[in-house]
Amino acid sequence: MPVTLIVVVIAFVFLLALLGIKIIRPYQLACVERLGKYQRTAKPGLNFIFPFLERLIKVDMREQVVDVPPQEVITKDNATVTVDAVIYYEVTDPVKVLYNVAQFRLASVKLAQTNLRNLIGELSLDESLTSRDRVNTKLRDVLDEATDKWGAKVTRVELQRIEPPGDVTEAMHRQMKAERIRRALVLEADGEKQAAILRADGEKQARVLNAEGQAEAIRKVADADKFKLLTVAEGEGQAIERVYGAIHKGDPTKDLITIKYLEALAKMAEGKATKMFIPYEASGVLSSLGMIGDLLKEKKAEPERPRDRPAQE
Repeated sequence: MPVTLIVVVIAFVFLLALLGIKIIRPYQLACVERLGKYQRTAKPGLNFIFPFLERLIKVDMREQVVDVPPQEVITKDNATVTVDAVIYYEVTDPVKVLYNVAQFRLASVKLAQTNLRNLIGELSLDESLTSRDRVNTKLRDVLDEATDKWGAKVTRVELQRIEPPGDVTEAMHRQMKAERIRRALVLEADGEKQAAILRADGEKQARVLNAEGQAEAIRKVADADKFKLLTVAEGEGQAIERVYGAIHKGDPTKDLITIKYLEALAKMAEGKATKMFIPYEASGVLSSLGMIGDLLKEKKAEPERPRDRPAQE
């Protein structure tokens, strides 16, 4: 065999080897077609195919992002809003993705747009602006069910923007401002109400405490006066008992008792009293003194008689 032919054969075999060796990355799977027919699914790593007879189509198994272009949607209350979304999906079956749908990304975008129109059309403007989570969940369920036969799974759907028309936006801003003013007035009125209640409660408690303090002071003063009177009465009672005991122990005579009565009457006469009570024991003495005083007054009233002169010799 000529050397040239050998070289050609070796070069041809080497070329076939280069064309038949395929490397698949860890995040990929590949479908191998032989003469236009699906043959097998190649896994990550080094794979070999027959050149010119087999073809290898790689499929990315990582989670993918599809941007849904903005579109105008009419709400339930005939308001036009602009909506755009983002779809996150991942391939579960590379065979279905390749053979069950043509242009999977375009198909998922169009499906998302049509379902967005349906979902937003069932909601009013206010509901569509405040119910993003509900719209996201419903849209994800619809897309996941539709893409299941395409060999993909929709993991998340997020609404990026729901923008109403300019006049509606301005009206919403005015409404929001009015609502904030109303809340501020309500909070201010509530604060004044609470302050008035607390102020009245404080005054009430102050008056109650003041009244309790006055009552306590009056009670303590009354207790002090009572204690003083009891102490004085007890002392006077003890003094009277001692004097009475001393008098009975000394066995005084009636004359001494009369003299003591007279001394007491003299002290009483020095005061401002207009009435006096005289014991019964001193009534006899006083009557005798009164009779003596009357005799003395009569004697002073009689004219003085001339003395008898002696006879002149």
